Amino acid sequence: MKELKPKELRKLKDEDLYKKLKELKLELMKEMGNIKMKRPSKNTKKALILRKGIARILTILRERGVKVRK
Repeated sequence: MKELKPKELRKLKDEDLYKKLKELKLELMKEMGNIKMKRPSKNTKKALILRKGIARILTILRERGVKVRK
């Protein structure tokens, strides 16, 4: 998983950002489940990268003045 760059995210439309946000949240939920179950992960920083990506998307949506759906 590569880190999401704000410059790339700003080029996306709101609908695409919502889709990406949903994907990242689902992936983070799976990763956190693996961590809680003490399953080893190849990429130990994956949860951190996912959380940062989610935060970046939410920040961009708020900058645009779009109401963030849950």
